[in-house]
Amino acid sequence: METRLSFDSGEGVIVAETVQDVEPILKRNKMLRSIEQKSDWGRHIASIPNVILVRWLNEEYARGNVGLRIFSKEFDALVAKKLNDPDWKFLRVDR
Repeated sequence: METRLSFDSGEGVIVAETVQDVEPILKRNKMLRSIEQKSDWGRHIASIPNVILVRWLNEEYARGNVGLRIFSKEFDALVAKKLNDPDWKFLRVDR
């Protein structure tokens, strides 16, 4: 993951852009979906690129949920909700 900083002179603000090559993670997710998981204990649910986690956190901050902390119980609930959304199904490896 890489963070790039730039200055937006029109707005007078510093802009932080986070980028990550997610292709290897998504390829691995696809491969893992083809393997049957035989146990419910320690079941692998998803592999989520860090830039996606940052995106979800930033979206919540933009909604006013500035108290949300990554890897908290509240964030875990948000991740579970996102992973049940059809738009994010490509992150799951258990279905």
